[in-house]
Amino acid sequence: MPRAHRVFLPGHVWHITHRCHRQQFLLQFARDRRRWRYWLYQARKRYGFCVLNYIATCNHVHLLVKDRGQEEIPRSMQLIASRTAQEFNQRKQRKGAYWEDRYHATAVDSHGYLARCLVYIDLNMVRAGKVAHPAEWDVCGYNEIQQPPPRYRVIDTDTLTGLLSLPGRETMRSEHSSWVSQALASQQLQRQGYWSDSLAVGGLNFVARYQRAMGAASRERTRLQGEAGYRLRENASSYNGHS
Repeated sequence: MPRAHRVFLPGHVWHITHRCHRQQFLLQFARDRRRWRYWLYQARKRYGFCVLNYIATCNHVHLLVKDRGQEEIPRSMQLIASRTAQEFNQRKQRKGAYWEDRYHATAVDSHGYLARCLVYIDLNMVRAGKVAHPAEWDVCGYNEIQQPPPRYRVIDTDTLTGLLSLPGRETMRSEHSSWVSQALASQQLQRQGYWSDSLAVGGLNFVARYQRAMGAASRERTRLQGEAGYRLRENASSYNGHS
């Protein structure tokens, strides 16, 4: 996987992946996954972290977030990662790294691309063979979108609804449930690595604009066309150098 891209462009939606150190199963217990979610909630409360979807698996996490241009993403990721690691190490009397040193961020286009990424995150533990439906996993955005809790909400459903160009929350929930059901029925469960190893995924105009916005940093990137549309990724040498 390439090094994490740390230049967040305001207004973009980002798919963030963060793995436990050496892919250890440090989140295998529900207690630890719930603590990770607690700090996710605190990041929203403290910094205005705009979360659109999330899931905590046994050895990594996925987040779908919108950048509001207030440096809230790096500050939130620092809070969540440091507090989750600190609590775990203190409780287990453990020393050493908890997370891989870098998280990876992929810019995601709106409309259909956003919907596909949303479902890709939802189906993570189904792909892993742990559950038959996303609703069966304990710490995930699917359940919060479908049945919002009265307190301690993490997901910004209004922003998600607007980005999906849907008329209201109930329509968004209905469409979201339908997308997941369709993916399960058609067995669309294969890993789609471009959501996690690209710098940007979307239509040609979106990826081209993103590449221009990166300026000089875009010189070592390659624009590719694939099943999900277009994507921007590091050149092969960069991938090999940081795998």
